[in-house]
Order: sequence, then structure tokens, then C-alpha cells
Amino acid sequence: MEQSLPGGGRDDLVLPQHSDLSPQQKAFLNGKFRTQKDLVYGAPLHIFATIYHNYSHSDADLINLQRALLKRAVSWISASFRAKTTLSNLTLNLHTLCLDTFLSRYGIGSKKTHQVLGEELTKLVKELKRIEKIRNYLDSTLQLEALVGDLEDAVFSATLSNVPVSTDSGPKEQRLLQAINAMNGIEEVLVGVAKFQSQWHHLLDAVDMRVDQCLAILRPQIRADHRALLASLGWPPKLSMSNKESEDISSLPNPLLLMQGARKKCYSESFLALCALQHLQTQREERRLTLLGQKKYDIQLWAIDELVYPIASRMEYHFLKWVDQPELIFTLVYKVTRDFVVGVDDVLQPLIDRARLVSYSATEAWVCAMVQMLSGFLANRVFSSLAENYKEKLMKSEVISSWLHLIDLIVVFDKRMQSLLISETNFFLVESGRFEGLMRGITVLMIFSDRPDWLKIWAKIELKDGWKKLKAELQEERAWVIGGKCVVDFSIGTEPEQFLLSSIEDYKAPLIAKSALEIAWEMIERCRSLSAILPRIQFIRSTAARFLWHFFKVLILRCKNEFSYDYPDNDSLVRVCGSINSARYVEFKLQEWSDDVTFLEMRVAETDSGMCRKDVAIDDDGFFHGEIKSLTEFETDWLIEIIAVLLRQFESLSWKYVQGNKPFEQEQEYLTEHGVSIVMDLAVSIDFVEALDTMRSQLHVLKMNLNSKDFSDLWRSVADGLDHFISCSMFSSNIELVDKGINQFVADMQALLLVFQPFCARPEAFFPCIREILKLFKMSKEEVKYLQWHVVDENGIKCLPSSGISHLSFHQVDKILRNRKFRV
Repeated sequence: MEQSLPGGGRDDLVLPQHSDLSPQQKAFLNGKFRTQKDLVYGAPLHIFATIYHNYSHSDADLINLQRALLKRAVSWISASFRAKTTLSNLTLNLHTLCLDTFLSRYGIGSKKTHQVLGEELTKLVKELKRIEKIRNYLDSTLQLEALVGDLEDAVFSATLSNVPVSTDSGPKEQRLLQAINAMNGIEEVLVGVAKFQSQWHHLLDAVDMRVDQCLAILRPQIRADHRALLASLGWPPKLSMSNKESEDISSLPNPLLLMQGARKKCYSESFLALCALQHLQTQREERRLTLLGQKKYDIQLWAIDELVYPIASRMEYHFLKWVDQPELIFTLVYKVTRDFVVGVDDVLQPLIDRARLVSYSATEAWVCAMVQMLSGFLANRVFSSLAENYKEKLMKSEVISSWLHLIDLIVVFDKRMQSLLISETNFFLVESGRFEGLMRGITVLMIFSDRPDWLKIWAKIELKDGWKKLKAELQEERAWVIGGKCVVDFSIGTEPEQFLLSSIEDYKAPLIAKSALEIAWEMIERCRSLSAILPRIQFIRSTAARFLWHFFKVLILRCKNEFSYDYPDNDSLVRVCGSINSARYVEFKLQEWSDDVTFLEMRVAETDSGMCRKDVAIDDDGFFHGEIKSLTEFETDWLIEIIAVLLRQFESLSWKYVQGNKPFEQEQEYLTEHGVSIVMDLAVSIDFVEALDTMRSQLHVLKMNLNSKDFSDLWRSVADGLDHFISCSMFSSNIELVDKGINQFVADMQALLLVFQPFCARPEAFFPCIREILKLFKMSKEEVKYLQWHVVDENGIKCLPSSGISHLSFHQVDKILRNRKFRV
């Protein structure tokens, strides 16, 4: 102990009395710093450590007290508000009851008084509801503020920890789980707010923004730790290559199957953390999509994406060497995917089930991630270069050849990759929309969904290639032949007509129609696995649909160039029939395609998106409605052309017969024993023979070369035209209808009916006017007089009695009856 200096001259350090420090602080300092030596030796360090230790504990206690106080305040406020609301409702009900009792007992209050009281009560109820909404908003805000604060604290603590992945990372995993649990709590509250209080969108946006900020910090940290862990496990495996790179790759070891003990446990915990974080993110996305009335099917898993990420960097080394041999690229990716698919499913699917990711599959996620990896390489290193060269017209033929070759490889590759899932997927238990999304997601063609400019280039290339194939088919001699033989046949057929047409033989369509449909269908099939529906619609409209329009033009030009409008020969009729049959068969197939569910969905999507073409109405049914409508018009127009030509030719050849009234100038006459004139095997009028023979020949050519449905419409229309032409010609001049001419006319008409006899059992049914004229001719003199007498009814109105005459007018019947002359 130091001695005190005399006269109070000690070197003790005593704080002055006028200091601003508190008595407790002065006592503390006087006790620790007694002498000058205490300022020099160990006392300061000791004091600093003591103060820092006490401060740390005090700060931690303060934080805990603040949290406890906040939670108790929230709980108290919530209970207080509930109690206040209950008391308010009780008081309001009591006041209302007392008022009603008072008014009803004493009869006080007029109608106006009740109205005023009702209005005041309504305002009071609205005000109470507004206060309740404010209280609920404040309650939810305080609750979310507390939860977000816990999340931010947990994220901050987790990011400060820097534990190596090879050691025990338990504390760090605990902090990560705390952060994830906090986010789950936040999401539960937000789901309720979004469902019942959707007008609080500002609150939702504010909370989502803060959660996104936390995820932006947490997710990269978890992924970085997971990648470091994978590297310590020996992932990715070395890609063993054979001497010849074109040969199959040998089996690859799977480090996932070699994990044991602590390493397996550490990987499982990291895997589950990633799954939990993804599950949380999925819930947040579903909440947002639900508000928009949408749904999302996701098959990717972040933890499996982390397995593919290092494999991609190693594969790229080989890919770059095989740019000119893309088939080797597809072979390598398929081989690696297939070799690891079993191990991935065995090791990771139990972990996924443990994470309660019900709708996720390890196999699906693995295959999808490998496909996306290859898609990314092809998009960045292959298609980008081909598209640039195509736009700049550099090596265009080579670009087109390489592009088509790549598409062929992609189509085959997609089918092989999807086949890996067929045995793993239960089609009867999987939701149809999810399975549709799965099949469309596992395709390399998804790169075209994000690049419409590449989609247009691909469509142009496919259209040019399809047109090139069609032109090659058109140059073949057998292109317009049915069944490999000429279809011209002049024999008279008696088989019944067939109207249920289904095959190309039923439609008598040439082989070129089948070839055109096959080319168009190949275009449709090549884009079927496009992940998005609108790009598929755009591609089909730009390829298959446009290609069919080119084929329609071929049919039209063939008809115009080959058909003679004056005197068509049999060859020209056969060519036109081939074009009509082709159009009819293509129409049938397009209608069949349009009835498919896939095209029905595309039609609905096209209508909803406003992508409908100007030539197609919005309410038209069928994806190929415009094409079918044009085909129908083409068939109708050319059938009308054939009918018109046949009738004009018949009119030309029978002009002398009709204008000269030859049948009524004949002198032959045969009488029965009762004096009635009959026809006795009279020969057909010479001026009428050529017209009938030409008509018969052409109709049989058309029957043998035109499909049965169109031919049925054609000969019926021809019969109707001939019936109208011949019947009208009889009334163009005033001639005497005597027995000697009527008999010849009957013989000529019988010959006309024989021309149509092979097509139906009763051809006279399709010549109603001629049939009724013949009926009038067969009447006796008494029957004619009777009919003339009753042609005017009792009211003086000219009409035909019920004599079976319905197709001839009154004036026509009257003219025949007046010109009919009987032998005296």
C-alpha cells in the first residue's frame, strides 16, 4: 500500500466534486483507479473487458426484453380490442333492445322518428365496422412486423456464421431453419390477408419486398454452401471417354451412392434446407398466381439443379469440340442422364418425400434439368450463330441444312428423354394439366418459346423445305394417280353409292393429296413439344397452314390450265376430278385434325389471345376453319363449272332438236285396239342421239373418277338442269301436240332417263317437269276436257285441281291442254 503524503499530498486520483457523472459511476471509477500506476498498468484492459462483457449481456437482455414486450403488447392489444368489440356489440344490442321495447310499450315515435333512428343506427354500424377494419389492419401489421423482424435477425445471424462445410455445421443449419420457419409464419399470415383482405395490397407488397431482400441474401448463401459440399463429395464425376469419341460413353460412377455417415447426413441436411426454401418460394408464387387466377406447374428442384450445374461446365468442354457433330452432344447428354437417373431417384426421392414436396419427383427434375442445360448451350453457342448467318445470308444453304438436322436430332432426343419418365409416371394418378406441362417442359424446343425471331426463321426454313418436297412429288408421274393405276374407266357401274368416306381410296384422291398432308403433319409434329401454346399456334400457322394454301393454289391452277370450258374431253374431266377429290380428302383430314383435343385447345387459346386471322371469324369453330372453308368453296365452284359445261354442251348438241320441234313432226303412229296411240320401240331422234351419247359418256367418266358424294350432287344437278331446259323449250313456241309427235317425244325422254338409270332406281323422280308433261300426254280426250273444265274453281281463280300436277305452272298446263290435238 502506498503511503500518504503529508499535508494531504497523496497521489490518489480523486474525481472532482463538480463532475457530471453519477455517484455510482464516480464510486466505480474511484474504486478501480486509485493511483497513477493504475492508469499505466493492467487496470484499463481489465476495465475494458468488464465493461464490454457487461454491455454485451445488457444489450442481449435489452433485445430479449424488447421482443417480449412487443409480443405481450401485441397479445394485450389483441385481447383488449376483442374485449372492446364484444362490449361494444353488447352495449349496442342492449340499447337497441331497450329502445324497441320502450317505443313498442308506449307507442311513442312516428314513422319519421323511426326513419331518423334507423339512419343514425346505420351510420353507427358503418362507423363501428370501419373501426373494426382499422383494428384488424393494425393487428396484422404488428404481427407481420414482429415476424419480419425475427426473419431479418435470423438471416443476419446466419450470414455472420462462416462454418466450413466439412465440419459440423449444426448451429448454422439451426439458424437457417429459424429463418425458414420465420418465412413460413409470414406466409401463413399473408395467405389469410390475401384471401380475406385483398384490398390490403400495399401491406402485402411491403412485406413481400422485405422478404425478397432476405431471400436475396439467404438463397445465394445456401447455394454456395451446397456447392462447396458437393465438391467435397467428389461431384461432379469425371466423364470417362473411350478412345473414339463417337462410341458410347462407359458407365459413370455416382458419388451420391458412395456417401456414408457424416457426409451423407451433412448432404441430407443441406438438401432439405434447399427443398424447404424452394417450398416456401413455391407457396409465395402460388399465392400471387391465385390472385391472378392462374396456376403453375413446376417440376424443377433447386437441389437437383445444383447437381447439373457443375456437370454442365464439364460437358461444355466436349460440346465445343462437337459443334459440327451435334449427334455426339445429344448422345453424351442422354447417356449421362440415363446412367444417373436410378441413383438420383434412389437417393434423393426419399429426401424429397421427407421435405413434403408432394408434387415433385427426383427423376422428373433430373431429366428436366439436363434438358435445360443442353438447351442453354444450343441457344448460346449454336442457334445464335445459325440465326445470325441466316439473317445476313451467309452460307444460307449450309445454315438451312444444319438447322433442319438439329431439329431432327432434337425431336428424337426429346422423345428419348421423355421415355425415361414413362416408366416412372403413373398416367392415371397424375393431374392432366401437370402431365401436359411435364411433357412440354422436357424438350429442347423450349428455346424457341423465348425467341420469336428464331421461331420465325425456323418456320421459314420448314416451309421452304416442305414446298421443295412437294415440288419433287409433283414431278412424279404417279402423283395424280389413284392406287398406282389410271382411274379412267368407261364401264357402267351398278354398285350402290357410298357416302361414308374415310380413306383416300373412298375419296378417289390422287397420291399427291396424301403426300401434301403428310408433309403438313410432319411440320405439326415437329413443333408439338413446344412448351408454350401460343408459339405452337404461330409456328403451325406459318408452316403447315401456309403450306396447305400453296397446295390449294396448285389444285386451282391445275383446274384452270387443264379444263376446257367449251368442249371438255375426258382427260380434262379426269384432271378436274382429281383436284376436287384432293380438296375433298384434305378437307376431311383437316376436319379430323380440328376435332382433336390439342387443336381445340389451340383454337381457344388463339381466340382468347386475339391471334385470329382477319379471314376467320372469332366464333368460327375449328383450328383449320379458314382452310376448310376455302376448300369447300373450291369444290363447289368447280362442280358448278362442270355442271354448267355439261348443260351448255347438251344444249348446243340438241339445239336443232329442240328448236325444230322434231319429235312432234314424226309421222309414225301406232294405235291400240282401243284407238290409243302408243310407242312401239321407236328409235331416238337423230338430232337427239349425239347429245344423249355425249352426256352418257361424260357422266360415266365423272362417276369413275369423282368421289361418290360429289358425283351424287353433280348428276342430280345435271338432271335438274336438263329437266328445266327441256320442259321450258316446249313452251317457247306454239305447236300442235298430236299423237304422231308425242310418241316420238316419249321415246326420246325414255332414252334420256336411261342415261341416268345407272345412278338410281327411278330416274324419273329427278325429272319432275318432264314426268308431268308425259303424264299430260298420256291423258285421253275425255280426261283433257275434264281437266280443262275444272281448271277454274267456283270463285273464278285459275288453279290446278288435285291431279298430281305440282311442278308445272297453270299457264304451262293450260298451254299443253289447248295445243293437244286428238284424232277425230
